[in-house]
Amino acid sequence: PQHFVSSSLISNMSSDLKLEGAILGMCNPLLDISSDVPAEFLEKYEVSLNNAILAEEKHIPLYEDLIANFPVQYIAGGATLNSIRVAQWMLGVPGSSAYFGAIGEDKFGEQLEQCASDDGLRMVLQKTPGVATGTCAVLINGGERSLVANLAAANTFTSAHLETEDAKDAVKKAQIVYTSGFFLTVSVDSIMNVCKSVVEDNKIYALNLSAPFIVQFFGEQLASAMFFADFVFSNESEAATYGEVKGLGSDLATIALKIAAQPKASGTRPRVVVFTQGASATLVAVEGKVTTYPVEALPANQLVDTNGAGDAFVGGFLSQLVQGKDLAECVRAGHFASRVIIQRSGCTFPKECTFV
Repeated sequence: PQHFVSSSLISNMSSDLKLEGAILGMCNPLLDISSDVPAEFLEKYEVSLNNAILAEEKHIPLYEDLIANFPVQYIAGGATLNSIRVAQWMLGVPGSSAYFGAIGEDKFGEQLEQCASDDGLRMVLQKTPGVATGTCAVLINGGERSLVANLAAANTFTSAHLETEDAKDAVKKAQIVYTSGFFLTVSVDSIMNVCKSVVEDNKIYALNLSAPFIVQFFGEQLASAMFFADFVFSNESEAATYGEVKGLGSDLATIALKIAAQPKASGTRPRVVVFTQGASATLVAVEGKVTTYPVEALPANQLVDTNGAGDAFVGGFLSQLVQGKDLAECVRAGHFASRVIIQRSGCTFPKECTFV
């Protein structure tokens, strides 16, 4: 059977009005500092490809080194902000999405806010004086990426921000709330606060596992958010780590089904679990069944970098989910968005979205 999201909740939203603020993201806004680097640079700072970590003391000089010695690009980033920007681009109606996070009162913060606002997002940011806006080094080698995040101001977000009139209004308008697992390191209180209203108002909460370290070291926080999650996204390495940590074995389809079957706060809809696997097929588990959706192969010479591919998938997926489309269509949109992103540097996209 084709799975549709509760049609009473989201009934073919053709009008722009129904899309106002429809998707709300909440996470760590970071200015991406992106460049191609040689393998020696990765070795120097002990970082590995296809991984995401939080900066430790030994990584702090990396940022200056990167800026001084490589042709860097500055791009508004942070996993959830990437996803929300892509969803906004796919929807094409300015103001269809909103975003919460904390930045500093500095040039990087202004740049980040301006970039996202230009993309049509409603930015409801907490501004922390005296703390630098967070940055993320995006190290590209052979098309693969390694992420090293220095959260800085992003780490200062507090649930008090949710009491502001702007934030309350954004939560009220939202039909889907999305957070990456990275936000679990910052403000679980904020997630719990928003999730309770999501359940009460029969809205959708979507969560991403985001990185192996979240699964390994923030298991308790992840479990508390997972309880509320109607949709869970993950890539293959995060899913495999989850299987390992939870003793669920190494078969991804089995792991997806187990996550889908875990207890959840809202009984109105089954949990949907979506595992992306790069160029390999995407797995979707719901109600005891796994469906496989092949990914159209991209010629190797068209791959620029994989940074933001998973984020873009979520953005594409949510852009159709909020319009009440079935899961197959949501996945197709996710694949479309990822394919656009990996042919460009960083999580950027052309002005016009050609998805039909």
